[in-house]
Amino acid sequence: MNVPVSLGEKRMSTDSGIGLLKSLGAQEIAHPGHGGTMLTHLLRVQALLREWGEPEVTCTAGLLHGLFGPAPLPDGGFYTILPLDERRRAVEAVGAEAADLVYFYGACDREYTYARLMESEGQYRDRFTGDVLTPERELLRRFMAITAANEVDQALESAEFIAEHGAYYAEVFRRARPLLSEGAWRACRAAFSAVR
Repeated sequence: MNVPVSLGEKRMSTDSGIGLLKSLGAQEIAHPGHGGTMLTHLLRVQALLREWGEPEVTCTAGLLHGLFGPAPLPDGGFYTILPLDERRRAVEAVGAEAADLVYFYGACDREYTYARLMESEGQYRDRFTGDVLTPERELLRRFMAITAANEVDQALESAEFIAEHGAYYAEVFRRARPLLSEGAWRACRAAFSAVR
């Protein structure tokens, strides 16, 4: 159920999320996908989610989606802005539901999960723990909304990103179409249309 959220609640959630990000130095961290900072990227992702009419908890999680780094580093380590043992700071900033979605997004083993996303079981693997789950469809939908906003933003900001990853994400989003809102699907099609 999508409960209406007041402008004051949106502002408070966004302000506390930005406060957490700034306390972690996100305004000084270069985003690995393009020349901007992590904070500017995160703000654009949140703006896309709001433009698409996603629930406020998803928009808030989108703002913080980079806390736990969505992919392992080339050496096999994990890049995180917020150490995993400090997850409570995200909960304190934006609440448990949004913080749990941020963790779910960052913990996703994409290679494993994307290949199984649209199967009847819809399996998801947590890259930090190795646990394999069958998430509820609404959780997968919110996860894919954040994924779409993240990848669309990078595609809009970087021709190199499209050249290197465009065909892959065009296929991911084509397969995940049933999980995407109309706004997210249109944005994905527009961002990755040249590579299909």
